[in-house]
Amino acid sequence: MKKITITMGEPGGIGPEVIVKALYCSEIRNYCNPIVIGDARTIKKAVNLTRLPLKVRLISNPSESKPAAGIIEVIDIKSAKPFKKGAPSAQAGRALVSYIKKAVELAQKKQVDAIVTAPISKESLKLAGYSWPGHTEMLGELTRTKDFAMMFVSERLKVVLATIHVPLKDVPNLINEKLVLKTIMLAKKGARMLGIKKPKIAVAGLNPHAGEAGIMGDEEIKSIMPAVEKAKKKGVLASGPFPADALFNKAYNGGFDIVVCMYHDQGLAPFKMLYFDTGVNMTVGLPIIRTSPDHGTAFDIAWKNKANPTSMLEAIKLAARLT
Repeated sequence: MKKITITMGEPGGIGPEVIVKALYCSEIRNYCNPIVIGDARTIKKAVNLTRLPLKVRLISNPSESKPAAGIIEVIDIKSAKPFKKGAPSAQAGRALVSYIKKAVELAQKKQVDAIVTAPISKESLKLAGYSWPGHTEMLGELTRTKDFAMMFVSERLKVVLATIHVPLKDVPNLINEKLVLKTIMLAKKGARMLGIKKPKIAVAGLNPHAGEAGIMGDEEIKSIMPAVEKAKKKGVLASGPFPADALFNKAYNGGFDIVVCMYHDQGLAPFKMLYFDTGVNMTVGLPIIRTSPDHGTAFDIAWKNKANPTSMLEAIKLAARLT
C-alpha cells in the first residue's frame, strides 16, 4: 500500500478537522497508508471535537507505520504552546512550514509516495516572515522546480493557471508567449498524469471576448495565439484563445479535457462554483506528487465541527491514484 503523508496545514483552520474526518472513512484504507505530519496534540483535539472513535499513534518515520482501523498515525512536530483557533498567527506560520518541509524531505527521499497538504493561511506565512504567497510557490522552491503550475481537477472540469497568486493589475504584464506555451505543455502533462492520453486543451483569452480582434486588448494577438500555434506544432491538441465567458460551459459538457486560464479567478470562480466540496488541487511539474483540497482555512467555521471533509478525501484518493 502506498504511503501518503498529509500535512496538518493551518492549525487554527479546518485542516485538522477535515483530516480526522477523512481518515475515519473506511474507504481510505483501500487506497493508501496515510500518515499525518503535524502537531499530535492538535490532531487529538480534532478527534475530541468530532467525537469520532479514533486514536492517535505517534511514529518517528514512515518505516514505523503499522496502519490499522481506528488509528491515525502522526509524525509529531510539537508546538511550544497551543495555537489560536479560528485565526492566523506567526506561530502557526512557522509550524505549517515545518510540516511541509518535513513532507517534502520524506517524498524526495522516497520514504513516502506522495503528499497531501491541508489548507494554509497566507497571512500566517506573512506574520512568520515568509515571502511565499502560497503552497504552490513554496513547493516549487523547496523542490528547486522551475516550471510548475496549479491544476484543479474534478469529474467534468479541469483547469490550469498561467499566473497564480498575483494581483490582477499585474497579470497583463506577466502574460507572454513563453509563459502561455509553458502552461499549455504543463496542462498536457497534468492531463496525461490523469490518464488522458491525447487531451484536448482549450486556452482562454485574457480580455473580454478574447480581445475582439484587438479592440479590447492585444494580449491574445501578441502572446496567447502564438503560444497556441507553437503548441500545435509540437503535436498538442490545443486551440484558442476563446472568450472565457462561454468556454467553461463547453468544457464542462465534454468539448475539452482541460482549460488553460490566464489568471487565478478566471479559472477558479467557475470551478469552485461547481466543485467546491469535491474539487482537488494538484501541482503539475514537481518531482513529487502533491494534491490538496481546493478550499481554504475557513476560519469562520474552524473548530466548530462544521467542516466538510469531502475535498480532503478526494485529494487523498487522487494522490493515491497518481502514484
